[in-house]
Amino acid sequence: MSASVLELLAPARDAETGRVAVLAGADAVYIGAPAFGARSSACNSVEDITAFVRFAHQYRVRVYVTMNTVLFDNELEEAQKMVWDLYAAGVDALIVQDMAYLEMSLPPIALHASTQCDIRTPEKAYRLAQAGFSQLVLPREFTLEEIRAARDAAGVPVEVFVHGALCVSYSGDCQAGCVAMDRSANRGMCPQMCRLPYRLVDKDGNDVAPEKHYLSLRDMNQSANLEKLVEAGASSFKIEGRLKDARYVANVTAAYSRRLNDIIAASGGRYVRSSAGESACGFQPDLRRTFNRGYTNYFLSGAPARMGSIDTPKWAGMPVGKVVSYDRTKGVLTARLDEKLNNGDGLGYFDRHGVFCGFRLNKAEGNRLFPARELNDIHAGTVIYRNSDKAFFDILDRPDASCRRVIDVDVCLDGDGDNLYLTANDARGCSVTIAVGCPFAEARSEQKEQHQKVFSKTGDTIYRLRSLADMCENRFIAASVLTTARRRLFETLDKAAEACYVFDRRKACVLAPDAFATLPPLTYHDNVANNLAEKFYGEHGARIDEKAIEVTKPEGEVQVMSTRYCIRRELGACLKTNGARKFPSPLFLKNDSGTYRLDFDCLRCGMNVVKCS
Repeated sequence: MSASVLELLAPARDAETGRVAVLAGADAVYIGAPAFGARSSACNSVEDITAFVRFAHQYRVRVYVTMNTVLFDNELEEAQKMVWDLYAAGVDALIVQDMAYLEMSLPPIALHASTQCDIRTPEKAYRLAQAGFSQLVLPREFTLEEIRAARDAAGVPVEVFVHGALCVSYSGDCQAGCVAMDRSANRGMCPQMCRLPYRLVDKDGNDVAPEKHYLSLRDMNQSANLEKLVEAGASSFKIEGRLKDARYVANVTAAYSRRLNDIIAASGGRYVRSSAGESACGFQPDLRRTFNRGYTNYFLSGAPARMGSIDTPKWAGMPVGKVVSYDRTKGVLTARLDEKLNNGDGLGYFDRHGVFCGFRLNKAEGNRLFPARELNDIHAGTVIYRNSDKAFFDILDRPDASCRRVIDVDVCLDGDGDNLYLTANDARGCSVTIAVGCPFAEARSEQKEQHQKVFSKTGDTIYRLRSLADMCENRFIAASVLTTARRRLFETLDKAAEACYVFDRRKACVLAPDAFATLPPLTYHDNVANNLAEKFYGEHGARIDEKAIEVTKPEGEVQVMSTRYCIRRELGACLKTNGARKFPSPLFLKNDSGTYRLDFDCLRCGMNVVKCS
């Protein structure tokens, strides 16, 4: 029985961040296209992507390009041309949302179904796999059982998010930004409505709770559940963060790569990584030390009691101690510390009103701290947080975030009277042999150590000598000849590795003509925005009542979010469990962007957010 292949998928806002992700241990990297990506501020030129692909493929790291917005009719031709350009660049797959791509004249590049496709059921997973998608990105809201069911139904690899920001709405089904601010998440312009402060009010507009960020969720962290996800059938483990910097990508990628290696080492050969090479980083990965809003495993094992980050949508940081006293006159903060602090650290605290206040630390002398500014509303017992660890970040700010990745290679050195023969076999399964003209002379002393020394100097290549089988240990070969031969050998190995790279190609569409015939008509929740998407659905029996909200611009009340998160449950006022707190009904969220009614769906234990007219 062959081993199951596992993939750690890391984000890259640009090619340089992608390079760091590869060196830190990613098996695949996703990066934004020049346009049509769900993060409009994380676009990359085809030229940059081409260069990055060549770098990544050395390690058998795959490159996926995101083109996961909905398309308008006047964009179809440009999008099709872009796909051809990315195919020529060597990209491994495209992550898309719009079914228009299934009707375009495209090269045989693999297509992955974005999380924006909103794959909430095994049936939808099956239909998308039948339509020709090679990999499905499942919703963040899924439990282990739902992941297993979708994987079994689809019969293709499934990708799950394991770390990073959580969208409060099912991805692909959030129209809040489009309706309230004319900035559509499905068009790559999400205004992050879920991170805004809101008042929680009754039908008369009276406050029933203090103003907070009621739709802001904590960040996902499944590092402790990675093995359970593997056992549930997931094969690609995605780190969210195409807007994150190289510090974040290096730390999080390294942490999950180590965890995945541990699982594989203990599996008895059941699992293997999809890429090649061994990564080493000059820091100890620590998920507490880079941006997070507090962690949750979300719904993986059922709904947790608390999953919101409603006090602040920012990163408060890691608790490092408590205030003992603050001398405002001298500007000295005395604290009881659990961690060593450094000059230049970024610290913060919550004041009496629950507002997070940040400050930079000018100097630390043991438990005596000297803030760079005067602190207000801080008192004994206040918890201090660190959200900028200068010593840790200094390491991550080094070239390539202090990470290196090497391919192990075994070399055999042999020869006859006139030629030197060198063979290299590497960890990617590549093998090459070259011949170098070289007359031999018997050595006066054994040359094995000298030969080993020359071949161990792999210089700025990606290779690391694992073993040298030296059949010429009793023959003298000039060091300059061996050095030139070694360089030629590794250059030949580079070319061979590039030539034998294996791509995953587009799956054929075998979706039945009546696949959608028995389903309800499509509405704006299905994001049909162009004639090619209409054609695809029509060819497979679908009826379309409403096109995408970006096209129809509806008036009146509009459901703008569908969530598995419930504000009542979060605040201890669950209607199903008769929570301790009591709120009136109906409830509304209100801020400058408008008023939103909260419709609680207790049957599915969820909530819909409706923009009022």
